[in-house]
Amino acid sequence: MLSVDSRDMDNSPDDVAAGSTQDVFYRSGSVVPLPMIDRASGIYMWDEEGNEYIDASSGPMVNAIGHGNEAVVEAMSRQARRLDYAYTRVARNRPNLEYVNRLASLAGPGFERISLSSGGSEAVEAAVKFLRTYAVATGQGSRRRVISLMPSYHGATVTAAAMSGDDSVAILLDGFTVVSDKVPAPMSYRLPADHTPTSYALHCAEMLEAKIVELGPENVLAFIIEPVGGLSTGAVVPPPEYFRSIREICSRHGVYLVFDEVLCGAGRSGKFVAAHHWRDALPDVIVMAKGLGAGYTPLGATFMPASMVDELAELGGFESSYSYNANPISCAAGLAVLDEFDRLDLTGRATHVGALLSQGLEAIKDRSSILGDVRGMGMLLAVEMVADKETKTPLPADAIPTERIRIHGLANGVMLYSRQTSGGRYGHWFMVTPPLTISDDECFEVLRRTEAAVEGLYDELRTEGVL
Repeated sequence: MLSVDSRDMDNSPDDVAAGSTQDVFYRSGSVVPLPMIDRASGIYMWDEEGNEYIDASSGPMVNAIGHGNEAVVEAMSRQARRLDYAYTRVARNRPNLEYVNRLASLAGPGFERISLSSGGSEAVEAAVKFLRTYAVATGQGSRRRVISLMPSYHGATVTAAAMSGDDSVAILLDGFTVVSDKVPAPMSYRLPADHTPTSYALHCAEMLEAKIVELGPENVLAFIIEPVGGLSTGAVVPPPEYFRSIREICSRHGVYLVFDEVLCGAGRSGKFVAAHHWRDALPDVIVMAKGLGAGYTPLGATFMPASMVDELAELGGFESSYSYNANPISCAAGLAVLDEFDRLDLTGRATHVGALLSQGLEAIKDRSSILGDVRGMGMLLAVEMVADKETKTPLPADAIPTERIRIHGLANGVMLYSRQTSGGRYGHWFMVTPPLTISDDECFEVLRRTEAAVEGLYDELRTEGVL
């Protein structure tokens, strides 16, 4: 396995030339030395020195079907030879039609119209731009406020970042763009006194209604949430009562409910559409990305009701488009990914393997004094690191636990996704989200390597007197 010294803060390769790799834009002297990956297959990756890693994060929860899937590669190649590009304002293409029909059939009634984009940030923006366009066209021009959760994450573009809840980026956005109004996220681990997870979630729903009333319902356009949290909350899953409550509140006040399923959609939750876990509280708009293209192509989708899209088309239309939306090669890749979902029953695998991983992580937590919580749904799981399990005291932020666990993961041949959010105000966790194609035996190997990484982190923190 790779040997990494966590005290080595130099992440600059000796052969850096003008241009270099994308990570030159990240914090100088990054704590985690990044391996130069040479090849990948299935759940495994190898760097140029021959070190092997299990991709237990699927990148950032992207590679749903594993690396090197020949069926997808061949579908992209075949499409590129036949028709490589067709811009949607001057031509139609059949892969676009076939792909959105497949997606609409998976999403079901109420989500018949699908706008494609190049990723999650674009898809989130398409959702709010569509809703704003519809509101203006139907005489609701005062509806311009968007409410989101603190903490949360909705993308990297300016508008998507402004809807995200992260204290650490607030200074960048202040006065630069219109930031969304925030209400508390229904966190489940550290709760105010006298609250259960359900009672606190319902309190958070009450805070949503209070915010709508404060702003004036006629001024509020949408409420956007991640139905299963991502890195921003460490895979928090609100109780069913929360979804029923926010659905009723939004409906009563004429506020559109948007589910950001960029991480939890495309099968990772155990259903292809995560919203189907709460069919009595379906949103108005759904956003997906990541697993749709599965790392083979940039691909995002915004699911909208035919009733609204068709009405708006008569009133002036939704004229937003991108050079690469509905690209034939991306659509062909998306179709091939869906074929692999069907062939391998990957949503079923997400439920089965997710249970194995969750049980295994719970066992690791019970054996470790620095793991406090395991949470998530399907194969979107997070493990919270703590200084004290009894008091749930977080590890100190200046100990950079989120970076260190990645280092120890690499040293033990497992890639874990972890990054400090909101300055560590809500805690520190790492994600365990391997490709949905992972086998049972590979799942146990992920757990073995992950436990070794946790033990390495514990030993280091104890040696340094942090614990």
